Parts: sequence; structure tokens; C-alpha cells
Amino acid sequence: MARLQILELPTVYQRDGVEEKPFVLVIDQVDDEMADDIARWPSDISKRIGARHVICFTGTIDIPANEITLSDAADGNVVRLRVEPDLTGFTDKVMVEVASAEADAIDALRQGRR
Repeated sequence: MARLQILELPTVYQRDGVEEKPFVLVIDQVDDEMADDIARWPSDISKRIGARHVICFTGTIDIPANEITLSDAADGNVVRLRVEPDLTGFTDKVMVEVASAEADAIDALRQGRR
């Protein structure tokens, strides 16, 4: 089953004092069919979800920043926790949104809007 991870990028400080916390959406452990589906996502999908970019891998990509490490100095044991969402139905939901966006674009083109 595919996983979603967030790779946080360094904070961007703007002149007006606003700070932006950019991120990259990382999708890994996808099979060939899902990779093909993702390749057909609209080119503006990252902008629409607020990400700098969306990247996809068939293998496993572990982002160390997404782990919490707890250590007990008394006995030296280290515990690493990772929170992974349940993405059951994620692909179906994304494909419904993609189809809706495509239908809106087609309607706009037919009506002469841009």
C-alpha cells in the first residue's frame, strides 16, 4: 500500500514578515498502476495542495525527520516512533478530484473561458 510523507523544507522568510513553511509531498511504495495514475495527475496538483512538488517512488523512501526518537539515558535504550496514516481509498478519492478538475477544465474550454 502506498504511503504519503511530508518532507519539510527550510522556512522561507518574506520581506513583509510572513514566514512560509514549504514542503514536498512524497508518495512511496506505489505499484506500477498507481505510478501511472499519478503520472496523469494535473500538472498543477502540487500548487493546489500547497506543496512545492509531488514526488513518487516505487521503493521505500524513509524521511528521518518524520520519526520521533526517544531515549532513556539510564539504560541506553532508544525507541523510534513513526506515524503512518491509513490511506485506504486514497487513490479513489484523488482520482475523483482529478476527474472533477478535468471536467471543469473541459466545461471552461467549451464555454470559451480561460
